[in-house]
Amino acid sequence: MKLPNSARAVVIGGGVAGCSVAYHLARLGWSEVILVERHELTEGTTWHSAGFVGQLRSTVTQTKMIMYSAGLYPELAELTGMDPGWRGVGGLRLATTSERVEESLRLAGAGETYGLDLSVLSGAEAGEMLPLLEVRDVRAALWLPGDGWLDPALLARALAAGASMLGVQIFTGTRVTGLDVVGGEISGVRLTSGAEEWSVQADTVVIAAGAASGRVGRLAGVDIPVVPIKHQYVVTEPFEVPSSMPTVRDPDNIVYFREEGGGILVGGYIRTPETWDTDRPLAEPRTLFDADMPKFQESWESAVRRVPALGRTGIVKVVHGPEAFTPDGEFLLGETSVRGLWAAAGFCVHGLAAAGGVGKIMSEWIVDGSPEYDVFGMDLRRFGGHARSASWARAKALDSYSKYYDIVYPGEERAAARPLRRSPAWVRHAELGAVFGEKASWERVNWFESDADPSPGSPESGDAREVRPLGWAGRIWSPAIRQECLATRDAAGLFDQTSFSKLEISGHQALVRLQRVCAGQLDRPPGSVVYTQLLNERGGIEADLTVTRLAEDSFRLVTGTAFGVHDAAWLRGHGLDVRDVTSAHACYCLWGPRALDILGTLSDDDLTFGYMKAREISVGNVPVLAQRVTFVGEFGWELYCPVEYGLTLWDALMEAGAPYGMRPAGYRAIDSMRLEKGYRVWGMDITPETTPVEAGLGFAVARDKDFLGRSALETAARPSRLDASDGSGAPVRLACLVLDDPRQVCLGGEPVRAGGEPASRVTSGGYGHRVERSIAYAYLPAGTAPGDRVEVGVTGTWIGATVTAEPLYDPASDRIRRLPA
Repeated sequence: MKLPNSARAVVIGGGVAGCSVAYHLARLGWSEVILVERHELTEGTTWHSAGFVGQLRSTVTQTKMIMYSAGLYPELAELTGMDPGWRGVGGLRLATTSERVEESLRLAGAGETYGLDLSVLSGAEAGEMLPLLEVRDVRAALWLPGDGWLDPALLARALAAGASMLGVQIFTGTRVTGLDVVGGEISGVRLTSGAEEWSVQADTVVIAAGAASGRVGRLAGVDIPVVPIKHQYVVTEPFEVPSSMPTVRDPDNIVYFREEGGGILVGGYIRTPETWDTDRPLAEPRTLFDADMPKFQESWESAVRRVPALGRTGIVKVVHGPEAFTPDGEFLLGETSVRGLWAAAGFCVHGLAAAGGVGKIMSEWIVDGSPEYDVFGMDLRRFGGHARSASWARAKALDSYSKYYDIVYPGEERAAARPLRRSPAWVRHAELGAVFGEKASWERVNWFESDADPSPGSPESGDAREVRPLGWAGRIWSPAIRQECLATRDAAGLFDQTSFSKLEISGHQALVRLQRVCAGQLDRPPGSVVYTQLLNERGGIEADLTVTRLAEDSFRLVTGTAFGVHDAAWLRGHGLDVRDVTSAHACYCLWGPRALDILGTLSDDDLTFGYMKAREISVGNVPVLAQRVTFVGEFGWELYCPVEYGLTLWDALMEAGAPYGMRPAGYRAIDSMRLEKGYRVWGMDITPETTPVEAGLGFAVARDKDFLGRSALETAARPSRLDASDGSGAPVRLACLVLDDPRQVCLGGEPVRAGGEPASRVTSGGYGHRVERSIAYAYLPAGTAPGDRVEVGVTGTWIGATVTAEPLYDPASDRIRRLPA
């Protein structure tokens, strides 16, 4: 078979990723798709995968992808007549500590919202199910009958066969030598096989080259932060282990195992991993390293304790090969900075299990412009420019690998490759005892430990109330959070939000083009601030931001810290010229009833301009753009200045605020107060899978213009799109819940039942210190009304909750819109 001169799409890589993408592109009707593989199919990293499939994951999207993949296997078998390698033996996940039991209960609650069939077993019940196990130290186990394992080679071959039957041409023994880029867009692939060379013209190219994806990306000047890490597992000699043995994960002992050829395959995530440092990853087929049994000792000893029979069994095979890890242990999917050049890489940990889902997502993204699922957590664009640093990616990936089986508590911060990006006021924050978090490599204040004590003379002085939440919500917590909230309510809080992503768009076509992609009405006078969403064709929310009209032909968009690269790419993909000015401006937010007094001591300008307006003012000697907006429900401004003035501005505001009782404050206080006001967070309460109507944001949608997604919303004047967890067929709306027990606090993902039946999951939750309530949000049937009762599962305990009209705090928004008395 001869390579064509042109193709509609070229897929680079013949492992499960490439084969799945090619299959799904063809299934969506694309012809002239070719797949090229340097060696034979699966001979990169796919062939030596252990093949575990665990459907219960930490996010709904991961779980949906794996559940979709499970449904794909019978389809492949019917289409090709080939065995796709699926072994549906079920899976056990063991818990040997009280902390791991809590995690298991949270996971079980999440599983209910996903519609997974699972049970929580005792240790004895787990032992009865699998008598090989030593279970005296097992406190609980999750049993998932839909889990199992895959033969990686059989799956890839079945996908390849299915792709071929749908018209995909597959070329093995074909190496990529170059990627042609013209005007920022991919135009073709240069290939060689033996002494022959080809050039294939294509405006869609997918890099699915496993551990070699980074090298291939560099041929086009693109950074794909894949870090090859050495991973090891062993296979024992046969000792009559039944093929029906369920898979077992024992995360407290960093080990996993399953049946293999009548023996047991044993693997683990060691604490001291090593990268594979080479300029030519996967240059040779079926690459393996020498066995390193000393490094594997902890995993093996853990396995022997769990399965004593292993101590009497010999090891017949050691598989020590490269795995394609990423800085956060998640996939790298989506379009790169070169238009038409896509990545489907980073198949570490659960790549094989989700291979079908990856193919589905990538094909929908390429063909339709956006996938069905919310994939931001896997989007290549979740990283900024720092991801091109090999040392940064390596440090993050090693940390991710070494802690893969650790319990990750919400709000827990990791220290690898930090600090990196810092506000001009960072040094002052450190002096005040700031507890820092990290997002998109920005150091951000979670809270100031110096705020932990009540202010002298405050109602709580000398009698600080104990409001530490129970369970997980109280693990990473400080009384300072409460004090910062109350100071903002009673006087003022000063928040450093320099990490805000800031994008600028200008030119004579700026308004016209922004009007097309923004659902809100932007044709307002200069100095106006508009809250709006960017929607996809289905009406789903791709971004949630503010747009400030700086001049007739100049606009500044402000979006979340981690979303700037994503949002800029979305805008560029719709024809806008975007400049990322995040690092050019510091931003401090001064909010609270004394904010006007405080800023008035530093500025002679008129500060009484209205809500959702912006003005250029001077604060002391510093030029500032003041925007009268809030994310905490109090009067005040976002204050932007050129970054070189940032430290001076912070110092001036701190000095001016001290006599008024102002406190510096952090993001945990912001999150508490935004819940009280019902302000949504993208990626949690709103996603590409939810519409503004469902999310209660219809007020932000213009009725007097056309925009991307409008037709979908109009069709959605029909019953709106169904939430995946709601099997009733009813349209859904985001609802505010108040839990009966204020110390039971939701963190997101908890199951919600209505009438004793599964109804939804919590999108976000927390404690509102100004209203003294435990608050949660969840999508519920549209007919749900204030006063209706539901139950929320918080770490295995069902807590009653009341659907409540929102916002809970200052319902008329007088504190925001009116000048302080």
